[in-house]
Amino acid sequence: MDEGTEHSTDRGMSDVDGRVAVVTGGASGIGLGMVRAFAGAGMQVMVADLDTEALAAVADELTAAGADVATAVCDVAELEQVEALASATIDRFGSVNVLCNNAGVGIPTRTNDLKLEDWRWIIDVDLWGPIHGVKVFLPLIEEAGEGHINTTSSMAGLVASGMMGAYNVAKHGVVALMATLERDLRGRRSPVTASVLCPGPINTNISRNSVTYRPTRAKPSADGATSGKAAATIQASLERGMDPDEVGRLVLQAITDGDFWILTHPRWAKSLDRQIEAMNDDRSLTDL
Repeated sequence: MDEGTEHSTDRGMSDVDGRVAVVTGGASGIGLGMVRAFAGAGMQVMVADLDTEALAAVADELTAAGADVATAVCDVAELEQVEALASATIDRFGSVNVLCNNAGVGIPTRTNDLKLEDWRWIIDVDLWGPIHGVKVFLPLIEEAGEGHINTTSSMAGLVASGMMGAYNVAKHGVVALMATLERDLRGRRSPVTASVLCPGPINTNISRNSVTYRPTRAKPSADGATSGKAAATIQASLERGMDPDEVGRLVLQAITDGDFWILTHPRWAKSLDRQIEAMNDDRSLTDL
């Protein structure tokens, strides 16, 4: 490994005050937690989302607190809309330093029952969305001279559970995308760093929002009762989860410290350890 690819602990953004951040899926949940953390640290923030009412509420909240924020409607699955988001950010703030690819969706359904339309939609949002973000924003952040790109994956991006096939596939892809990006950035001594957020249960409405914006809006043709029960179980688990504002603070800390992995529930990584052990031992797939 050459010197340019070695890990360096001094690659973080030591001073974020006055810098410009863009957060997709930023009007609720983890995204809103990031927005609040960034604004609280003195950053200027562009908040992107599909929910116009939630965007207006965020703008009102943070403007009243003295933050410099702007909002934009953006479907990250559409490259043209991500490009428009970048243009709006430059027009409003003049530059961009931080991008958080946070918008995400997921539908709990057995792999054999998940509609192809849902496969495409989930992967378009959860994986192609971050790809679009990196492609469009990286040149702008490098032009600014210093910055960071974070993408929200999941513990499902490290260990694949049942019932979440398309989500697991996309989130594993996000981990690969960001690990590759960070190594590429180091290799060419870019002023930009990267990180990946792998949260466990967080108190968000991702399950409800996914149902709201799901293109097909239809239950699977088979096993609908099982899928509905799974969705209810997942939502109940989320509601007992970590406060999204705490996650936002973790992301801000990782950006300033130059950390790559952001784990909200580090103990959950033990399931990854068990899988690696079983893989080396008897080539089996562990239960979760």
